[in-house]
Amino acid sequence: MGLFIRVTDVTPVKDMTLLVTFENGVVKEYDTKQLLPKFSHYEKLKDEAFFKLVKVECGGCAVGWNADIDISEVELWEGGTYVSTEQQ
Repeated sequence: MGLFIRVTDVTPVKDMTLLVTFENGVVKEYDTKQLLPKFSHYEKLKDEAFFKLVKVECGGCAVGWNADIDISEVELWEGGTYVSTEQQ
């Protein structure tokens, strides 16, 4: 996929999982635990209170928690599991 679809909404759900809505209405579930073996700075996401602080960043090009911890729309799209498509 050459052009990636921006994130419009993100909701933290149980067990370090995000529910991510994209601008085309597709909703995907993204398990952030898959990042732990690759990148140690994601360990902070194990703190449930911190995890719930997630927000959409930079016009939908990522979701993030602070200046050091974010996940791009590319990773969310490619690594997420399809849940549904919202009516536009």
